[in-house]
Amino acid sequence: MIRSELVQHLADANPQLYARDCEAVVDAILGRIADAIVAGDRVELRGFGAFTIVEARARMGRNPRSGAPVSVEAKSKLVFKTGKEMRDRLNPKARATTP
Repeated sequence: MIRSELVQHLADANPQLYARDCEAVVDAILGRIADAIVAGDRVELRGFGAFTIVEARARMGRNPRSGAPVSVEAKSKLVFKTGKEMRDRLNPKARATTP
């Protein structure tokens, strides 16, 4: 699902709202989440998952074409960990069938 599909789905589910209002709501939510992540905060959406920032250390890598060593700088990485409810939805427990 892309952003415009999310806005359209929200507008379809709430016919009393204009599409531009739904777009403003989606923009506000995603903007606030992005601002919190950039500020270094942990963003947790209960039942869905959590976004955290992890620092990747500097290291020596290799150029895949030439094999020459290359210095890779330290950087921040965004990590998403699914919540329990989402994991359960993705991996439903196998139902035991009795013959």
